[in-house]
Amino acid sequence: MSPKHLVIALSLALSLAPSLPARAAEQSTEDLLGRTVFQVLIGEMALRQGAVDLSLDAWSDLAERTRDPRVIARAVEIAGFAGHNERGLRLVRLWQSIEPDSEKARQAQVALLIQARKIDLLATPLSELLKTDKENLPTNLLQLNRMLARITDKAAIFELIENLTAPYRAIPEAHFAMAQAALAVGDEKRATEETEAALKLRPNWEIAAIAHAKLLGRANMKIAIDQLTQFVERNPGANDARLALSQILVSEKRFAEARQHYERLLKNNPDEPSILYPTAILALQSGDMASGRVQLERLLETSFPDKSNIHYFLGQIAQEAEQTDRAMEHFHQVSTGERYIAARARLAILLLKQGKRDEALALLRDTRGTNPAERTQLALAEAQLLRESDDQAGAYAALEKALNNSPDDPELRYDAALTAERLGRHQALEVHLKHLLSRHPDHPHALNALGYSLAERNVRLDEAETLLARALALAPDDAYIMDSMGWLQYRQGLLPEALKTLEKAYRIKSDPEIAAHLGEVLWALERRDEARKVWREARQRNPENSALNATLEKFQP
Repeated sequence: MSPKHLVIALSLALSLAPSLPARAAEQSTEDLLGRTVFQVLIGEMALRQGAVDLSLDAWSDLAERTRDPRVIARAVEIAGFAGHNERGLRLVRLWQSIEPDSEKARQAQVALLIQARKIDLLATPLSELLKTDKENLPTNLLQLNRMLARITDKAAIFELIENLTAPYRAIPEAHFAMAQAALAVGDEKRATEETEAALKLRPNWEIAAIAHAKLLGRANMKIAIDQLTQFVERNPGANDARLALSQILVSEKRFAEARQHYERLLKNNPDEPSILYPTAILALQSGDMASGRVQLERLLETSFPDKSNIHYFLGQIAQEAEQTDRAMEHFHQVSTGERYIAARARLAILLLKQGKRDEALALLRDTRGTNPAERTQLALAEAQLLRESDDQAGAYAALEKALNNSPDDPELRYDAALTAERLGRHQALEVHLKHLLSRHPDHPHALNALGYSLAERNVRLDEAETLLARALALAPDDAYIMDSMGWLQYRQGLLPEALKTLEKAYRIKSDPEIAAHLGEVLWALERRDEARKVWREARQRNPENSALNATLEKFQP
């Protein structure tokens, strides 16, 4: 039993004592005190033991006998906890008959009505609560939607809140409450109008500015960004709004602008992980490895929970800088998370470059994937490692072994098909790709790989055209699919069409294999100086590309 409820029992008993005759009072007070303490004990001990109904009976009886608001309040609390809403409401009516102006009684009544889903009875007590608690009116308005959240009839809530907020339309919180209610019933137009009205009443209100921008963004993200940008310019200390703006800019892939805002936030919050992390990632995306590394290293000293993720990115930075030992140290510290397998794969490649092929293979084979996706990643990493060590047959064998356990995995099928092609096993390539397409008919890269293989071998060109047309329809801006189509057109003797397609592909992606094809078409069109120029520039960028070098040897021995 809590000290609080023992105090209630004793104070109740003592408060009754003066009203009794002297000698009788002594006996009556002792009886009352004993019975009251006994019932409080029964009520609290029953509640602690999970006998909620017994506890409620004890407290309800005590409430009706004593008519003390403190006891009634406890009985109402237990009734609500037990889900006996009707009983709780009867007790509230008793409470209000004793204390008609009790704010606590009204709050308890509202809570029980909400719990009982009696929305039709809520208007009056809620209106009274808003009217009497003027000091907390803005906060209470903001809490209306949260208070009513468990009621599923959102249209009824909308109507209730509209009526409740009607007297307070000069208060911005009333408009914000209406915006939330409107959004709950799918009325985005009304929600947008209400947030705009709230901002007119309080132009520097961050919560309303963020909500208004997000609502605008559902129809026009540019307008939303402009609105929020203007807000942070007028309110440079509005960190929450600036953070929301940064996040929207990232979602729109406007990384340079997002990074500027994150860096501004970082000045005021230099050790805040939720700001440090995106700032670091944006620095890496923009190619600023030095800043990204510094911020990631600072993150390691904070409470950021995913340290493995940070070590992965630091390992990547070190690997690209050819700092092998540092990269390996970081990758070794990636022990959990979504980048665990990727870190093991990178670690294996670094071991291979050190001439430790067997150790690299053992590292991957000793790593256990916890789900099918991770096991696929491991199989792909092993195949890649074997390819890097010029063991195409070993890579193909590893992929076939993985396919025995996951025959319908699209990534394994696709990689197995490409590896078969490198080995000159065209029939195996077709088997893998057709299996993949039977389950994923709209897989643009599988369509492209099969179509290109046919075009490259100069066989079944009509079938290749069908496949590549489907692939382009699915991914119209993919430079590699354009390259395949251009190469097919070259095989079909459609040189002007091939040139147009390949030039478009090369503008999108200056890939050496596209350059090899483009140069060959230019050569066939007797534009040999242009062909040589394309090849020469591509070779300067990619001196070791085998496809490009094979084309150069063919035409410029």
